[in-house]
Amino acid sequence: MTASPWLALPEGRPDPALARRLRAAHEALVTSSAGPPRQVRSVVWESWRRSLGNGVDPDGVAPPVDLLDDDLEAYRAAHPLAPVLPVIRRLLVEDAEDDRMIVAVTDAAGRMLWVEGDPRLRSRAAGMNFVEGARWAEDVAGTNAPGTALALDHAVQFYGGEHYRRPVQSWSCSAAPVHSPVTGELLGAIDVTGGDHVASPQMLTLVRATAAAVEAELRWLHRADLETRPAPPPAAARPAPRLEVLGRDRARLVLPSGPVQLSLRHSELLLLLAEAAAAGEGRTAEQLAAECHRGDTAGVTVRAELSRLRRLVGAHLIGSRPYRLLGRLDTDLDRVRRLLDLGAVADALERYPGAVLPRSTAPGVAAARERLAHRLRRAVLTGRRPELLLRYSRLPEARADVAVWQACREVLPPGSARQAAVAAHLGRLRRGDLAT
Repeated sequence: MTASPWLALPEGRPDPALARRLRAAHEALVTSSAGPPRQVRSVVWESWRRSLGNGVDPDGVAPPVDLLDDDLEAYRAAHPLAPVLPVIRRLLVEDAEDDRMIVAVTDAAGRMLWVEGDPRLRSRAAGMNFVEGARWAEDVAGTNAPGTALALDHAVQFYGGEHYRRPVQSWSCSAAPVHSPVTGELLGAIDVTGGDHVASPQMLTLVRATAAAVEAELRWLHRADLETRPAPPPAAARPAPRLEVLGRDRARLVLPSGPVQLSLRHSELLLLLAEAAAAGEGRTAEQLAAECHRGDTAGVTVRAELSRLRRLVGAHLIGSRPYRLLGRLDTDLDRVRRLLDLGAVADALERYPGAVLPRSTAPGVAAARERLAHRLRRAVLTGRRPELLLRYSRLPEARADVAVWQACREVLPPGSARQAAVAAHLGRLRRGDLAT
């Protein structure tokens, strides 16, 4: 059986030969931007590359401390994970000193809110600012279990030299993200840090089980709160977010707070999730990778993009495990489809300014684009209404469509100026000398 890519030491034992290979690979990357060697896990290599791209210095200063004293206390007291600390302490912290490990709980930005466990290890870790209030997000602290678990929204562990920053390479760590069971929002991460034994498969299983127990406790607390809370007055219905992809190189997401212009990759991912939602489904990272990229692309790449997309549009819109829409999202693509279902071809054509994300080469987007274009073309050709055929012929996708221009010529009055213009265009098409 193939070992999980998220496991650092599948056999559960330290590997001096692996440690030497990791040091060599890390040195090659930071000094010459070498390509990925086979002995480095893809999740490690991709994180190293992101750390390098974010300007993280492998020998630089320790991560910054964002919160101190009263500010830290106030922020922790209000954080959603504060009520479930007893669960984490019961499952991890009570045995942490005997097990020679540190237990840390972060917020969604990677800031350490609680750091507990073996006091001797905590004293050592303080030398690299692994302390309460410090920010260990991957983009500032490099490859590390809590920061990378948050960046990829997935449980992960790192063994020694798999860390990007050299001061951290004497430690191993396992971490898992924690989500709101109500909204799917990423709340933070639970991390265990210590010696080589922390990179064992059993430790990652324990951390993931603790995260699951925390989410179950949060769900129970939410239900208990609902039972005792008075019913709120009915709220005014808010308009659903709207995704516009027709005739646009990049999608525009219209939220109640205002429009957001998405990158092409985020446009593709959100459209693919909307298409899955229309079928009542979600998608794994691997499924989205296949629909979004030609060739063999790792799911970790898609997880990183989705993590950035969730931060941009809000975790209330996109859930994980599997990735899915958490609420209604209207798309102009689906609006045209509904009109075609009703036989309202004129209205559908009026609301179709062009193809679905015409610059996208993502296989899933291309399939949605082709399905809608085929349906609209067939409806216009079948109806044979002159005004609709002429309007359709002005679309970029119809410019070289011989069947469309032939139908236009057949339905227009013989000898009319429009028919003459259509016939001239059709002639150029058939001679192959139409300028592109």
